[in-house]
Amino acid sequence: MAEVVASPRASRISWADLSAGLCVAGLLVPEAVAYAGLAGLPALHALTAVVVGLLAYALFGGSRFAIVAPTSSTATLVASAALTLSGVPRADAVAAIGGLAGCVLVLLALARQGQLSAFVSRPVLRSFAFALAITIVIRQLPDALGFSSASAGSNPWRIAWQVVTQPQAWHLPTVLVTAFAAALTVLLRRWRQIPASMVVIVLAIAAAKALDLHAWGIEEVGVIERPTLQFGVPDLTPAAWYRAAELSFGLAVLIVAESWGSMRTLALANGDLLDPNRELRVLGFVNLGAALFHGMPVGAGFSASSANAAAGAQSRWAGAMAFAVIVVVLLFALPALPLLPRPVLAVAVVSALWHALSPRPLLAAWRLHRDRVLIVCATLSVLFFGVLNGLLLAIAVSVVDALRRFSLPVIHELGRLQGSHDYVHLDGHPHVTRVPGVLVLRPEEPLFFASAERVNGEVLRHLDAWTNVQWLVLSLEESVDLDSTALECLHELDEQLRSRGVRLILARVKEAVQAVLQLSEAGGLGQADRMFWSVADAVGSIALGGSG
Repeated sequence: MAEVVASPRASRISWADLSAGLCVAGLLVPEAVAYAGLAGLPALHALTAVVVGLLAYALFGGSRFAIVAPTSSTATLVASAALTLSGVPRADAVAAIGGLAGCVLVLLALARQGQLSAFVSRPVLRSFAFALAITIVIRQLPDALGFSSASAGSNPWRIAWQVVTQPQAWHLPTVLVTAFAAALTVLLRRWRQIPASMVVIVLAIAAAKALDLHAWGIEEVGVIERPTLQFGVPDLTPAAWYRAAELSFGLAVLIVAESWGSMRTLALANGDLLDPNRELRVLGFVNLGAALFHGMPVGAGFSASSANAAAGAQSRWAGAMAFAVIVVVLLFALPALPLLPRPVLAVAVVSALWHALSPRPLLAAWRLHRDRVLIVCATLSVLFFGVLNGLLLAIAVSVVDALRRFSLPVIHELGRLQGSHDYVHLDGHPHVTRVPGVLVLRPEEPLFFASAERVNGEVLRHLDAWTNVQWLVLSLEESVDLDSTALECLHELDEQLRSRGVRLILARVKEAVQAVLQLSEAGGLGQADRMFWSVADAVGSIALGGSG
């Protein structure tokens, strides 16, 4: 696929980009602090990733709306993955997994495999995001209600049980702060041009200092170190690097699925074109760069990217503007962030995930009686098996479903549409006639190793339903190429038909398939009088006494 510039408007900055950049910066700062907490890291690692991601994507990315920064899903996934690297400092483990995931993305892009993102279906991705949002919101409840969850650990079900069964442990001043922050956030979100979370955080910091909220027992975020952008490779043993490499594949798949889903959705809504291989390559290098500066993994999250689009962004200058604002915040306003009350930060996290908590997309697919198994499996796998295992199970279910669809061939019989040279499905048109002595069949899936043998069986089953068939025309319009298994199966089908006195002819044979058949010794199927561009030509050759 050729690379396409996302928009001609990406060449100059506008006031809309300035405004959108301010809004995005107001969203990313609290999200960075929150997502660092999800990953179990100091905030400086998330802020470093924000700075690297915004600048690098503004320079090299293709989407005018994508905001590349830490996301809730990547933070939660890498936190779960880092726990399996025993004896390795959390920051080094996260950087190693993120850097290796970046390498995987770059290799996929160089192999021009950007289309692999399509193998994680949208219902699976949405179900994963929905279940992940539920678990993250539950984990925010201790901060929002002001009680310790040490006995429950990070298990969301234990935390939820503790919340329900121990209401006496709730801290009333914390609950009031949470309720006030949530109400103000909901009110301000009515105006998209206002960075609601940032405004609430600034007001909360001012209130914490003026009213001494810490004296009331309300927990604060605490000291936040300024990012130093120290360049270096994480210090891991060879065994730990090997384990990190295994874990990086799941993170790479998540980054691809989440980021490309966000980018493509916004591009389609605004008439832009994107090259998936270019985006994969940029995301890979950005993650590799963030890891070398000891930052968290990054992706194009839907919340920040959609907020950028909703705020009126016209080009990648909006991301550059957000980068400049965040740098100013880090230089001059960072000392005030430790005063941020933790319940307000919990509200900011829930606000950022609010879009993922909506079940509407899942219910829409459910009402259409489509992808129900995928939705249920992907949701339950995350809720009951954790983020990392849940993601892998969800992806496995998606791939298995794709293979199932490809390996269960549907074959339609074709007939000639009266008054034309077109051959169409018999059941779909009333004015269709069969050609005497000729059976025309069309597999509705491509021939490849998982479907070819079953196609042979279906062809023979159709043949058994008719008598006096002397010719069988097989339309290969769905097959753009043939692997060796499909080629052998065609040869076997030809032999079986010969034993029944039936002659096989191929129609709608594409150039790559013709080349393979001509190179093979598949019973003469590669001969010019047995391959045709159309069904009409194939049937016409029979009428003229050809292919004999």
